Amino acid sequence: MRMTLQDWALLFALSLLWGGSFFFAAIAVQALPPLTIVALRTGIAALALSAVLRLRGERWPFTRGAIMAFLIMGLLNNLLPFSLLFWAQTMIPSGLASILNATTPIFSITVAHFLLADERMAPNKAVGILFGFLGVVVLLGGDLLGGASIALLGMLACLGAALSYGFAGVYGRRFKAMRLSATQVAFGQLVATTLMALPLVGLIDRPWTLPAPGLPVMAAVLALAILSTALAYVIFFRILASAGAVNAALVTLLVPVSAILLGTLVLGEALAGRHYLGMALIATGLLAIDGRLGDRLRGTAPKPK
Repeated sequence: MRMTLQDWALLFALSLLWGGSFFFAAIAVQALPPLTIVALRTGIAALALSAVLRLRGERWPFTRGAIMAFLIMGLLNNLLPFSLLFWAQTMIPSGLASILNATTPIFSITVAHFLLADERMAPNKAVGILFGFLGVVVLLGGDLLGGASIALLGMLACLGAALSYGFAGVYGRRFKAMRLSATQVAFGQLVATTLMALPLVGLIDRPWTLPAPGLPVMAAVLALAILSTALAYVIFFRILASAGAVNAALVTLLVPVSAILLGTLVLGEALAGRHYLGMALIATGLLAIDGRLGDRLRGTAPKPK
């Protein structure tokens, strides 16, 4: 499917929103524990999407068969990866976290190859995974050779989040058979995530014992929930409907750019040269997986109609 000018505008807007999520999280973790941020992010976003469903005249999607699916999807797509990413950002810069998170399609393809009969590995995907793996090795670099360190643990947590997203992508295919809209699925998993996160927040974080967060932290949490979650979901599903899944996946290449720019210009974060080299290798892998660049170089790209 060819992308229109509006599709490209929405894609860049989505990359800013999702890139901004790493920026907002970097501010929030200065005063709030990771699980508390997860619960606030998903809870506020669920309220926002509830309003969207009401405006569209769509019902809440909590049928008997969907509840368990939402709980599993909420665990794989929100609770685990959000917690790992927020915890990681207490140790590593937001830009580096976004680069490592860009490995999500690589994990998704690997998981799908082993779990789905119709998603076997193609040559371009194998090449993409190889470049992605090399990029990860470069990113881990001296921290891996030097043994355990705080930075290494943070980077491994980001990779764990990407792996969880990979399993979520495979599991999420079952929602198509439930005849639910994309917004209903997003709302259902956000509600499920919030319900799972709240008891953990009470047992582990105990946020009522902490000093009240300042205005910048509160603003970051609201932006994380409303802009980088609720609004981002709506835009993502709009792109998915108009331009297709392959084009929507291009946002993965753009998110680290916006995250690095925000982290560098506003937070004063600095990345090492190997981090940019690792990002370049991962981007090369994602382009190989996408396949269209290779088709153009070989002259086999489909002609526009």
